[in-house]
Amino acid sequence: MSLKAATKLENGRVELEIEVGAEAFEAAVAKAYKKNIGKLNVPGFRKGKAPRHLVEKLYGEGVFYDEAMNDVYPEALDEAIKESGYEYVEDKIDLDVVSVGKEGLVFKAVITVKPEVTLGEYKGLKAPKAVKEVTDEDIAAELTKLQERNSRMVTVEDRAAADGDTVVFDFEGFVDEVAFDGGKAEKYSLVLGSGQFIPGFEEQIVGKSIDEEFDVVVTFPEDYQAEELAGKEAVFKCKLHEIKVKELPVLDDDFAKDCSEFDTLEELKADIKDRLTKANEKAAEDAFETALLDQLADGMQAEIPEAMIKNRVQDHVRDFAYRLQSQGLDLETYFKYTGMDMETFEEGFREQAERQVRVRLALEAVVKAEGIEVTEEDLEAEYTKMSELYKMDVEQIKNFVPAADLSRDIAVDKALQVIKDAAVITEE
Repeated sequence: MSLKAATKLENGRVELEIEVGAEAFEAAVAKAYKKNIGKLNVPGFRKGKAPRHLVEKLYGEGVFYDEAMNDVYPEALDEAIKESGYEYVEDKIDLDVVSVGKEGLVFKAVITVKPEVTLGEYKGLKAPKAVKEVTDEDIAAELTKLQERNSRMVTVEDRAAADGDTVVFDFEGFVDEVAFDGGKAEKYSLVLGSGQFIPGFEEQIVGKSIDEEFDVVVTFPEDYQAEELAGKEAVFKCKLHEIKVKELPVLDDDFAKDCSEFDTLEELKADIKDRLTKANEKAAEDAFETALLDQLADGMQAEIPEAMIKNRVQDHVRDFAYRLQSQGLDLETYFKYTGMDMETFEEGFREQAERQVRVRLALEAVVKAEGIEVTEEDLEAEYTKMSELYKMDVEQIKNFVPAADLSRDIAVDKALQVIKDAAVITEE
């Protein structure tokens, strides 16, 4: 195989002219003959026994050329791309045969490649990195969350229902004194003020007492999903059975012992403050990094092929579909619930995908500009880290993550560190 020419076209496309020599192509033709001879009828010969020259005389010299070309072109194209120095982007490949015969095969392949990138400034970029101070209010909010998680529901019998209570009640709805489908339930549990029912319903339960029977009169919204009820007045006959409130545990040392690994409330508070501080530090670091990458991406110049953005969008779609699958759903069901279609869904990822492509290209350009290299020690350390993270054997991780792909990711991480080390932290 040899690369005869590489011609840059528009929109990130490159035309490669590739030659497969006579010897290599002849080997592919011979292989195609052996594979297919048993399917061909040649007068005077049993199937599979006719000599190749007689088969070619009967069916034409090029009878095995198509299969031979399909056999040799993938490897020939891969070698040509490597020789060209371009980095291929997954996209449609246009193939065109220039010549084929005993002298060999010459074909052209139009591929999409990564663009040439002109970097802007990437050292001395400026961004703030202010770490938010943890306040007593922050700690109190975390303690309240912990109380909520360890709360219990208790029944109230000495007062009427109030906003925020959980009530258990029966109801049946009527329009023009006729009961309608879906308007009846027994022992239904509802948090008053949650907005779960149509406007005006929950407010009319406030002030009612246990065992009280009462009517709730409401009007369905004009855009209500059940068209036969939209805009109509309804009467719900209700009976209240139970009123419950959430009881929070007392904040004391016993609470700390029950809900954490600590013996005292002060120790628990100190741990919460430490965790919030670390979270704030990470948030500040992430915001700092994002600001630098935004500047890096904005400062670069490149004609980005549409295929790169589309491929990144598809990565997001696959990730989303995988997360839905873990919840027992699929995209078709999701679209049905949301009224969305695939085109609209994909468009929602486009801006994010385009930024990610720009950032990655810019970082790869920094790798090249800085001459960043990845050592075997770097690779092994990253494989070990991934092994610990995913609780898998290192060799298993290596089977899933090719060294070449991981090496590129490590190089990009090093490029980011170069940018951060040279950056200037400004006031908020």
